[in-house]
Amino acid sequence: MSRRRALLPLGATAVLLAGLIGHAVWSHPRAAVDARPAGRKPTIRPDYAGVVIPPNIAPLNFTVLEPGEAYFVRISAPAGRAIDVHSESPAIVIPPRPWRRLLEANRGRAIRLDVHTRDEAGAWRRFAPVVQTVAREPIDGTLAYRLIRPLYNAYMNVGVYQRDLTSYDESPVVHGRLFSNGCVNCHTFCNQRPDRMLVHVRGQAGVAMLLVHGGNVTRVDTRTKYNPSPASYSSWHPSGRFLTFSANRLKQFMHAVGETREVFDSASDLGCYDVERHAVRSSRHITRGERLETFPTWSPDGRWLYFCAAPKTPVERYRQVKYDLMRIGYDPSSQAWGRTEMVLSASQTGRSITEPRVSPDGRYVMVTMAEYGSFPIYRPDSDLVLLDLATRQWRRLPEPVNSPRCESWHSWSSNGRWFVFSSKRRDGLFAKPHFSYFDTSGQAHKPFVLPQEDPDFYESFLRTYNVPELVRGRIKPGPREFARALLAGPGDGKAQAVSGATAAMQRSGDGAPGPDRTAP
Repeated sequence: MSRRRALLPLGATAVLLAGLIGHAVWSHPRAAVDARPAGRKPTIRPDYAGVVIPPNIAPLNFTVLEPGEAYFVRISAPAGRAIDVHSESPAIVIPPRPWRRLLEANRGRAIRLDVHTRDEAGAWRRFAPVVQTVAREPIDGTLAYRLIRPLYNAYMNVGVYQRDLTSYDESPVVHGRLFSNGCVNCHTFCNQRPDRMLVHVRGQAGVAMLLVHGGNVTRVDTRTKYNPSPASYSSWHPSGRFLTFSANRLKQFMHAVGETREVFDSASDLGCYDVERHAVRSSRHITRGERLETFPTWSPDGRWLYFCAAPKTPVERYRQVKYDLMRIGYDPSSQAWGRTEMVLSASQTGRSITEPRVSPDGRYVMVTMAEYGSFPIYRPDSDLVLLDLATRQWRRLPEPVNSPRCESWHSWSSNGRWFVFSSKRRDGLFAKPHFSYFDTSGQAHKPFVLPQEDPDFYESFLRTYNVPELVRGRIKPGPREFARALLAGPGDGKAQAVSGATAAMQRSGDGAPGPDRTAP
């Protein structure tokens, strides 16, 4: 396992070591008692003021953006022992063990951070407290994401990583450097389970879906003569038996004004891969030739497949492409598809609807909306929108969940009380994972960025986090196991059986959609 550790300022390092050895912390009674009030809250980075945090999150280290020769922070709560942190630099590094104990003892309560600064004359100043609330419900312990460069025309140095949210440990899951710098993209999990997932790859080693099932990694090629494009955006059926995917023909092109990159989907259909039978099947209702179908996602009960659809449009009119949110019924026992129905149309919203994800209780669908198109990560106007399936009412999530810059690629926690999303709110260039508490009344709270051991980590980290997914545990197959499965080729072991038994999305002889069936 690799671990990324950023260098800490000298004072911050001392505090971290003190927290690890006997939980010792510095106490500074003059700062806590004799300081004069500042009359306002301190400015800190990252902005962790007023956030709701999980009881199992790593310490939210921060930098005090106030002048001073020394810094003192007292973290206190109704239950448990207060944590005193003294630093000779503005970087505040909280000892992990006392932090974990304090959060666990104060589920459902507020904690306060009293920040003090000392000037050159030795006088202390006390700021108004920064308050955080500890939720009762934990967050899933692992975050999986892809790290990529923010500006790119070709893929290189691309990998999927996992981060332990209770600490700062990060390790690679699969990396393209193990197979000729191939592209690694679109990882997906079944019910947030780390032992049932997939990753799509492409490059010199071939195009494949790497499937983790039963502790093994196998290579699957879903392409047939009826669906020559490889699987792209994917979603597991809750049963774990089926994988629904879109087969897209995406084109990237550039223009000179504003955000220079555009991605255009010229053709896309949906297919369903049967893990047990190694067969691809579909329905004529989700493979319509005159329409684009993409971004499939299952409801928690497995009886509805939600997806986005738009009329096929010439590339010259790419700004006019707007996707509707649709769904189709499904009977898991008979594997029979129903008919499609409109859930929310672009004509109602005036915006393109993409990336639907259904909440674990089946009550809500969170989507990304942008002015046009199916690639909201390039649209600074992209916002997160919540649709209530009981009332069919939709609303843009308020600021500070949304910002004037791009929000996209969201996913729910397994208990439905948290969601994570990518945001470019800081600079419009680098996307970072942000977490928001989603309470029982359907309200999303102020988000906070993924905490790092070094409070200034994001000041120098020049890569972007893509497709953050919450997972209920550590992903055990490592990069070499994924690479071995890919490099074995389609003619080796299970991959040969899978590839040879893959069935087609059947069409009738005149090119019109044929009957729903699975070919042997």
